[in-house]
Amino acid sequence: MQALILEQQEGKTLASVQSIEESRLPEGAVTVDIDWSSLNYKDALAITGTGKIIRNFPMVPGIDFAGRVHTSEDPRFHTGQQVLLTGWGVGENHWGGLAAQARVNGDWLVPMPKGMDGRKAMIVGTAGFTAMLCVMALEEAGVRPESGEVVVTGASGGVGSTAVALLHKLGYQVAAVSGRESTHDYLRQLGASRILSRDEFAETRPLEKQIWAGAVDTVGDKVLAKVLAQMNYGGCVAACGLAGGFTLPTTVMPFILRNVRLQGVDSVMTPAVRRAQAWERLVQDLPESFYTQSATQISLEQAPEFAAKIVNNQIQGRTLVKIA
Repeated sequence: MQALILEQQEGKTLASVQSIEESRLPEGAVTVDIDWSSLNYKDALAITGTGKIIRNFPMVPGIDFAGRVHTSEDPRFHTGQQVLLTGWGVGENHWGGLAAQARVNGDWLVPMPKGMDGRKAMIVGTAGFTAMLCVMALEEAGVRPESGEVVVTGASGGVGSTAVALLHKLGYQVAAVSGRESTHDYLRQLGASRILSRDEFAETRPLEKQIWAGAVDTVGDKVLAKVLAQMNYGGCVAACGLAGGFTLPTTVMPFILRNVRLQGVDSVMTPAVRRAQAWERLVQDLPESFYTQSATQISLEQAPEFAAKIVNNQIQGRTLVKIA
C-alpha cells in the first residue's frame, strides 16, 4: 500500500510516498481502508518539520481520515462500515491517515453520520469539527444571533472558514479577520458580513470599546488579547488555535469587569458522546454550498507541496486529499 512516510535525517524531516507492507501498521483493533484524508495546519507543521509535532520516526502523518472498515476485532464495527476519525494523537504518535490503510483503536472511530459521506467528512475534517465545537461553546455560553456580532480570527483557514459558514447559517452577523485581501471575496461568499484586516489587531489596551458578543479565535497571542479587550459584557471567546503564538499579553480586566468568558476548545481528546453531537450538528448546520466553496482536492503525492503552502499562509479553506 502507498503511504506518506516522514523520516528524519541530520535533524531534518524528509517526506516521501512509499510502498509499505500492511504488516508494518501499528497495533489496533480496527483496520480501515482509507478513501479520503486532509491537510490540517498541524499536518503541515509535521510534514515540513516546521513544528515539533512528531517525536518518533518513521511516522505516517494525517490527523484525520474517512474510509471503510477492512477488518475488525471490535464488535462495534463491521467490515465495509463507513467510519471517520479525527484526533487522538493519530498522525502524531500513531500512524495516521495519509496512507491507503490505518490500524487504530476502535474508541477513536466515529460511525459515518447519516447524511455525510467520506469526501464531505474530510472537507469538514478536524478543522470543521473544531469549528463546530467552538460554535457549540458560544451557544452554551448564551451567545445568540440577537446578542450581537461575532468575530472569527484567522478566518480564511480551515477552522475559521468553517466557523464563518456555520455562524452565518445559524443567523449570526459575522465579522471575519484575515491577513490577505485575496481571501475577501471567498469570506463574503461563506457569509461574512464584514472583513477586518489582521493589522487592526496588532496593538491593544487592557479594555477597549465593546464590539463583540462572541468570538472564535484560531490565532492566539496579540490577536486574542485584542478580541478580549473588545468583548461585550457577558461575552464569550472560544479559543482553539495558536497560529500567531501561544502567549496571551492581556490582563484580568475583561474577565472581572466585563464578565467575559474565555472558553478553551480542544478537538483531540473530545469524548465520544460530544463527538457524535458535533458531527450530527455539522450534517444539520453546515450549508451544502460549503462543500463546493471551500475545498482544494489534491493527491497523496502533492501533500508535501501543499503542506509548505499551508505553513506559508498561501492556502484558503480546506485541502482535501484523495487516497483511494
